[in-house]
Amino acid sequence: MIKHFDHVTIVVRDVEAAKQFFGLLGFKEDKSVVIVGTQFSNYMGVDGIEAEHMTLVLANVSPRTEVQLLKYRSPDPLPDPAIRNLTKLGFNHVCFAVDDLEAEVARLKAHGVQLRNEVMDFHDRKLVFLSGPEGITVELSEWDRSRG
Repeated sequence: MIKHFDHVTIVVRDVEAAKQFFGLLGFKEDKSVVIVGTQFSNYMGVDGIEAEHMTLVLANVSPRTEVQLLKYRSPDPLPDPAIRNLTKLGFNHVCFAVDDLEAEVARLKAHGVQLRNEVMDFHDRKLVFLSGPEGITVELSEWDRSRG
């Protein structure tokens, strides 16, 4: 039985830009290593893998929540020209809960984060999509506390 969400891994070209984006959401760098060799090639199913692997952790939350960044040195990463198209098959977006969506949106916009849409009310939540690193979609969600 699943206990809780653990992490999401995002392949990036610009680690610093990705760290900055997730840093605005409250994530802090925890570990940074290079993964290389047969063990990782076999595990990942990627021949000749060599990649920077950075773990970002959301501060002061339980259970532990991670975003892992992976920057391939070898092989070259495959671009996904449809990454922003939310009708494509596979990964769609990741969502993080916040206490005050309006305040978060204002703070993020002040730091140059681009919204993909306007804030929307849906199923006892306020929601908004952000443009994340490498074109991924990140959603923020504020639950209506009166519906607890």
